[in-house]
Amino acid sequence: MALLEIADVTVTFGGLVAVDDVSIEADGGRITGLIGPNGAGKTTLFNVVTGLQRPTRGKVVMDGEDITGLPPYQRARRGMARTFQRLELFGSLTVRENVEVAASIARRWTQAQETPAALAGRLIERVGLGAEAGTRADALPTGQGRLLELARSLATTPRVLLLDEPASGQSTTETEHFAELLRALASEGVAVVLVEHDMNLVMNVCEYIHVLDFGALLAAGTPESIRNDPAVLTAYLGSEWQTGAVT
Repeated sequence: MALLEIADVTVTFGGLVAVDDVSIEADGGRITGLIGPNGAGKTTLFNVVTGLQRPTRGKVVMDGEDITGLPPYQRARRGMARTFQRLELFGSLTVRENVEVAASIARRWTQAQETPAALAGRLIERVGLGAEAGTRADALPTGQGRLLELARSLATTPRVLLLDEPASGQSTTETEHFAELLRALASEGVAVVLVEHDMNLVMNVCEYIHVLDFGALLAAGTPESIRNDPAVLTAYLGSEWQTGAVT
């Protein structure tokens, strides 16, 4: 059984079908990709998984438990965390304070042995923001803000981590470091679900990829199969993404 199961989820807004009967699984210890054109329904699906949006039909199951009716805070206490397409940081707080807030709140249910300050310090170093620990969050460039969101999410000790366009605004060096972080997290047993438009990153780190188009699941498979799927090439990737064309 997968750690996270999204089963037959449909989301409608009036007459608009934003997500159409989508089923996805994400295993612990694996990075699962979710890609597709803008407006394909990726963020809406994330909102369903994290409890920000009720599905019209379908369910979300985590570790064998149906959590479809649970509010976001209860999902967080079960080990779910996410980042957002638009940065959601405490702008007037420093990098260290942002992570300490999350660590302090999560300590109520994680029973972490580290103090919030110690955990924050360790995570800030892990994501590569040690030199910026005293900098206000609203002074960070976007790429570093993404790393701060990741550190803050990790402070809750997630088992399922959903990342919504986390490489947006990152430099090439930051993206390479980010890829290493994702692989390390997966190696620790975390189920990582990645929504991303940087296809080099997706193809290099994901073991399995789901493709959404107009709210429906267009294709699912390994990076090799996705980059050679005619429907995916036509709808999203373009012919240059066939095997051997782009690395």
